[in-house]
Amino acid sequence: MYVDLGNALSSVASPGVSREALERLDDDVAAAHERIEAGRADADHGYAALNLPETADPDAIRTAVDRFDDPAAILTVGIGGSALGAATIADALESGVDSYVLDNVDPERVASLLGSLDLSATVVNAVSRSGTTAETLSNFLVVRDAMERAGVDWTERTFVTTGEEGPLRRLAEKHDLPALDVPAGVPGRFSALSTVGLASAAIRGHDIEAILDGARDEANRLSGSLFESPAYAYGAGAYALDQRGASVNAVMPYAESLETYAEWFAQLWAESLGKDGLGQTPARALGATDQHSQLQLYRAGPRDKMVTMVRAREREDRAIPETDLEGLSYLGGSSLGELLDAEFEATEASLAAAGRPSVRVELDRVDERGLGELLYGMEAACVLAGELYNVDTFVQPAVEWGKRAARGLLGGGRFEEAEAVAEKERLVIE
Repeated sequence: MYVDLGNALSSVASPGVSREALERLDDDVAAAHERIEAGRADADHGYAALNLPETADPDAIRTAVDRFDDPAAILTVGIGGSALGAATIADALESGVDSYVLDNVDPERVASLLGSLDLSATVVNAVSRSGTTAETLSNFLVVRDAMERAGVDWTERTFVTTGEEGPLRRLAEKHDLPALDVPAGVPGRFSALSTVGLASAAIRGHDIEAILDGARDEANRLSGSLFESPAYAYGAGAYALDQRGASVNAVMPYAESLETYAEWFAQLWAESLGKDGLGQTPARALGATDQHSQLQLYRAGPRDKMVTMVRAREREDRAIPETDLEGLSYLGGSSLGELLDAEFEATEASLAAAGRPSVRVELDRVDERGLGELLYGMEAACVLAGELYNVDTFVQPAVEWGKRAARGLLGGGRFEEAEAVAEKERLVIE
């Protein structure tokens, strides 16, 4: 992974950060790195996620999924970090095995998806650390019922990824289902490089060792200086820009295969750093598509944004045919890849010309190794940013409040959060 902070410097953009300020911040980065390394050494909650390149067990993953011969599709039933990592890897890498995710309880979407699948050729992975997540268990019960109605033995097509205890674990034991362990001390949004994200990749035939190798490469580049570690450069740069007014971080990959990555990043950044009135608001965009929509705001709207531009240096390409149409002949003889690169560089230059900060993040290729680098790099960047903000990166109390409220409303117990729903202020216009 390569990170270029040049267009985020105060000599280019406002808000921006000077080289001198980055050098001063590097002392804080060195101290934060010591805390991170101590947390990793003790496998403390959260910091254990940065050990996954070494602690993840590809053999255990393959053993769990090898019983499923030649599936046509994998359906991951989870929500948030229990689904987004698997979805990001699946959408980034091509395979002959289709990948689907049920991470919402919209009944129309669920019915439509289940009606379109050949359930006899689909493998289902139910993912929940606690095994009690209401959305995941509800969707799983619906999926199981649909399989039974279709005459499919769901026990032959299902495995679970869960904690040591809970309803999903008991279900696996009762029906002799393959069960993968969610790694201890790893919050869901940091679990893409574990059983949670890699099981689906294994079923689809991807090289999960190469994903972990890429992550390991990025882990080996962590050091006590942002000038020596791309991950820390990104985390420190985003933090510094936020401190100077760039409270929105618009992530704009120039590869459709990375569109879901932007969703994954949004959860990672928002849920980890949004505490105590601090943290950037992540926004999602897609290059070059959103040059024709959101870029207007980023270039000419409030000066409260940084744009993170992500691309691969190498990709498959497609030639643009020659044409004699007036005004279009300049396109002939070039390629779609060249056009996409030109769009990337023009957008970057456009933002700089308007004095708006952007950060460039590049991979060699969007393949297993490159994806491992990107996912690990951004997780490490997020952990570093949390240290600089002095927030607990690995908890999500606001999310838990909503979970308790929903559970109470559904009769799952008495929770004062559910009682607060009745107190809603109303101003209804009909």
